[in-house]
Amino acid sequence: MKNGHKHQEISRHLLTEIAAGKYAASGRLPSEAQLGQQFGVSRPTVARAFRDLEAQGIIERRVGSGSYVRATKHLLTATRQIGLLIPGLGTTEIFEIICGELASLARKSEYTLLWGGSAHPRLDRNGSREHAHELCEQFIDSRVMGVFFAPFELTKGQDEVNRSISDRFSEAGIPIVLLDRDLAPFPHSSAFDVVGLDNVAAGYLLADHLIKLGYRRIVFVARPLSAPTVERRFAGVRESLLAHQLEVAPDGLQTGDPQDPRFVNSLLAGRRWDAIVCANDLTAAQLIHTIGKCRHRVPQDIRVVGFDDAKYATLVSVPLTTIQQPCKDIAVAAFQAMLSRIAEPTLPARKILLPPRLVVRESCGAYLSARTRK
Repeated sequence: MKNGHKHQEISRHLLTEIAAGKYAASGRLPSEAQLGQQFGVSRPTVARAFRDLEAQGIIERRVGSGSYVRATKHLLTATRQIGLLIPGLGTTEIFEIICGELASLARKSEYTLLWGGSAHPRLDRNGSREHAHELCEQFIDSRVMGVFFAPFELTKGQDEVNRSISDRFSEAGIPIVLLDRDLAPFPHSSAFDVVGLDNVAAGYLLADHLIKLGYRRIVFVARPLSAPTVERRFAGVRESLLAHQLEVAPDGLQTGDPQDPRFVNSLLAGRRWDAIVCANDLTAAQLIHTIGKCRHRVPQDIRVVGFDDAKYATLVSVPLTTIQQPCKDIAVAAFQAMLSRIAEPTLPARKILLPPRLVVRESCGAYLSARTRK
């Protein structure tokens, strides 16, 4: 993580520890030098994190003495706390935007958002799971009113850990609003509120765009252990092909590593596919890089599109055609869903799916001449 965001990581880390009761009332926090060494940053970066917490009234800084938890707020008034458990925080761009907006909405509504993510770069996958369980217990001990949770993906044993975390919150009587993805495999639904993109509609929209450009042989590429959202995106692609009376190939869903030349060469062999729909922008960007290493060109030889409209979608060698995630709208809908769930715990589970928006750039071949496209 860049130093520009490190102060946020430090403030979230301290906030979670304060909420968990690690520091007694008016207890002294670690020094700037200690935190600088722990997180590998400069003292000014730590000082900025302290200023953020001070501005929120959580800590007070005493000249020549150090930083202390405010005696009247060291547990942040439990009746106005909401937890945020996001394993992909710090590594997935859309969650940074969604969580930032949630924090703003919480402040305006006089709630405190307790941050918790496996954003620490030194944690491996197992450590991330252990950290998530620790945060789960901390949130329960802090008696939060609800938790925003983005289930694990791309992780071995993810279904088990997602179930154990959700079951633990349910046992404690703490409502959950799932962000971006469901716990249950497609086409099933869990018993929790879910707020995110309408992934079936998004997949349909991308495939429809490619078909209108004249491409008929479309393959979907994803990484192993992807979230149920990816299956929904593929379902949308499949529905679009059927709507245009085109063949859905039995192997139209390919799972593999986009950085593996062997996997990529298998996709390119015999020019079987006209276009590749990737599960997300990261997969698409890595795939484009590997395609270049395999001496093929995007979009002249093969078209590649993605999902999310991450910042680097315009920075790759061929700017990506993609689906934009309505991150701010997701945050607003999720926050309202949480308030409703807190007020009426017995409401039926809701799936709030927001409409997709297509962003057209060079990677889909839209700007190639008709002759070149053929």
